[in-house]
Amino acid sequence: MKITPEDLERQFKYNQGKNLFFDSIGDSLKFSPETLKSIEKIDSIDAETESLLIDYLTNRAIEEFCHTNQYYTIDIQAKSSLRYIYVDLFTSLKAHKTSIDSVAKNHYVKISEWLRKTNAFAEKIYSLEGEKIEPVACSEYSPDLQIKILQIDINNILEPVLDIGCGREGNLVHFLRGKDIDAHGFDRFASGNVFLHNSDWFDYEFEKDKWGTITSNLGFSNHFQHNHFRNDGNYIDYARKYMEILNALKPGGSFHYAPDLPFIEQYLDKGKYLITKQRIGSYKVSSTNVKRLK
Repeated sequence: MKITPEDLERQFKYNQGKNLFFDSIGDSLKFSPETLKSIEKIDSIDAETESLLIDYLTNRAIEEFCHTNQYYTIDIQAKSSLRYIYVDLFTSLKAHKTSIDSVAKNHYVKISEWLRKTNAFAEKIYSLEGEKIEPVACSEYSPDLQIKILQIDINNILEPVLDIGCGREGNLVHFLRGKDIDAHGFDRFASGNVFLHNSDWFDYEFEKDKWGTITSNLGFSNHFQHNHFRNDGNYIDYARKYMEILNALKPGGSFHYAPDLPFIEQYLDKGKYLITKQRIGSYKVSSTNVKRLK
């Protein structure tokens, strides 16, 4: 008998939605009865399997955090430190030196400290909340809706196309490729194939003068806006990445995104960029098309 991803998934469901910053959370963040049975198998796990399970736990934990709040930023360094927490968990369980309850408590203390260190705003917004928290809404939208919102003329689109934050399934990318358009995308939870890449926008390398069209619906600019208006927001790195994205456009290429970013768009060189905006329905925000002129 071995520990399986299904065993681990049951543990995530057991603690799903629990607030790490709730005063009495230590009383409810525990290993489930099913997990306790799985732990009995831990000594039979070989090194390769253990590494695979730790990778699964790390990726699944990040997915769960971002389901709770899509604005969490988890870069390569943060992911590496989270993985180490799970390495330490397995080490502690296999050592059999302390009780399972103590191991669990210590593990969740480390997880809380990790979240506090990597996304400090989380404690500020959740410390006064209850034991359970509601996730920040985040959806994958239909290709037709994205094309409408982002002002994309599909008959005159400049290739290749890159969709930033394309979602797990890459709906827009698949739609465009179905029309023989050279489209690619990336997302931190992308399913992964030759044209859908698993990456965060801070880790993704935007090559200069490469893309004809770059799109991002309620993705990059939504997070940029969120960080801009937060007192502790990472707005400087977002501004740098925004300019990196524009520099990745070919001359004549366009960056289509929503919501708009008037606080940085006003500083763009009008001799180099043409900005077109479109109000989104009855909302107070617009979508933006930034075209590189030269």
